[in-house]
Amino acid sequence: MVWDLYSDGEMRTRDFLYRVDYVRNRPAIYSVSRRKPVYNGSIWAIETKEYNPVLFSGQRLWFSLRANPVRTRWTPPDQEGRRFHRRHDVVMDAKRIIRGSQDPCGTVVRIADLVQQEGVRWLKERAGKYGFSVDEERVIAGAYRQISFLQGEKNRNVQISTIDFSGTLKVTDPELFRKALAEGIGPAKGFGCGMMMIKPA
Repeated sequence: MVWDLYSDGEMRTRDFLYRVDYVRNRPAIYSVSRRKPVYNGSIWAIETKEYNPVLFSGQRLWFSLRANPVRTRWTPPDQEGRRFHRRHDVVMDAKRIIRGSQDPCGTVVRIADLVQQEGVRWLKERAGKYGFSVDEERVIAGAYRQISFLQGEKNRNVQISTIDFSGTLKVTDPELFRKALAEGIGPAKGFGCGMMMIKPA
């Protein structure tokens, strides 16, 4: 439904970001796009405004981000020498590593702790290339979800995990950060991930 708002032909590539939230138990869709949405129905109320944030180096901002934090690893070579890269959910990946290194009576690690630890670590590792920095003590990572759905004519099973981040950041490169606000952060942007919302801290 969101894609339909921005599609004017089958060959149109995605040039927007979006996020679905709930306000008073009703869905609300926030989006950043290069074009205005086109909608002729009566179900949704559409509001648009120009988005051109004033950014400068050293600026502190409050942010909210729903992301799909993954780490990419290459598989060992197969019989023909081919290798493939696979994306791993950072939370389940960390849980698997911990399980593999523990004895049966090892300490139980809470998922909420892994979400905070691995989620913030993932964000810090990537922040520089997006033109900002974060202090892990000023970021909360939570609302971890594993989502599975069918996609396309072949009903391909798609599985993604999301984490909601909130906190404060510091702008280190205004141009890189502006690009990140327009193009998104991390993978799964076509499924409602990657759009960062900001306001003055």
